[in-house]
Amino acid sequence: MNFRRLWPRRVPRPVSLIGGLLALFLLWTVGRAAFWLWVASQPRMNIVLLGLDRRPDEGFVARSDTLMLLTVDPGAPQAALLSIPRDLYVEIPGYGANRINTAHFWGEYERSGGGPALTMQTIWLNFGVDVERYVRVDFDGFRAVVDAAGGVDLVVERPIVDDEYPTDDYGTLHIEIPAGRQHMDGETALRYARSRHGSSDFDRARRQQAVLAALARRLLSPGGWLRWPAVYKQVSDALDTNLTDRDWLLLAAVLYRVGPDGIEYRAIDDEMVAPWTTADGGAVLLPRWESINPLIQELFQ
Repeated sequence: MNFRRLWPRRVPRPVSLIGGLLALFLLWTVGRAAFWLWVASQPRMNIVLLGLDRRPDEGFVARSDTLMLLTVDPGAPQAALLSIPRDLYVEIPGYGANRINTAHFWGEYERSGGGPALTMQTIWLNFGVDVERYVRVDFDGFRAVVDAAGGVDLVVERPIVDDEYPTDDYGTLHIEIPAGRQHMDGETALRYARSRHGSSDFDRARRQQAVLAALARRLLSPGGWLRWPAVYKQVSDALDTNLTDRDWLLLAAVLYRVGPDGIEYRAIDDEMVAPWTTADGGAVLLPRWESINPLIQELFQ
């Protein structure tokens, strides 16, 4: 009996099917190995994250309400996030000593798109950190990205009660966020991150980092992968950045490799600064460079 006639030609023979699967597996394995070798060969990338204090329909001429430095070292791999107080009194190139959050305002006031550039120059002048990439987002963009991710889960250590929380129309309202585990949508997460009443900017920086950590855990977990298309759309619409597609791919790869709990969260805290009052009565923070410089070297070199 001719068994070949009993085997339809349109159906692959078992040997051919297994061979094809093995070939696909080898291609995937080699491609995956080549991709991670490429990632590991890339240089460190430093990104300044700017949260702008601007309302809907306002331009970019605004101070940075939040300023963080994200560094990723693909070869290690390593990722770290450093919060910088907005009232840190530093030298602004071309404008003299001022709060670091004014760098974005003056740069953008001088020319469109100049805000991130002057902020990066200020960081280089004062911290010696070379930053070539930036991401800036306003309040609406932050809400949209968190909502697209399906919200974030946070443990609130102490209740947040703020009778003077600022609104988009320059008014105020009363907000309360109870202690304990909370699932927050974009608006609640923004309130948790921004509220200043009854706390310091150092406490606010810790809460902002907690929100970003929760967002990273959400997106890097298997349950959050299905949210990536929606998040990508919101990121494309809401964020202003000079990150290229290659940068996004590299950033995503490093963050995936280190995992959400492998990101190091640090801050220039109250022990690294000294309160001071300027000649015109402004309350600022003088940097204690003997405490700040070792932290910079640890994270960025």
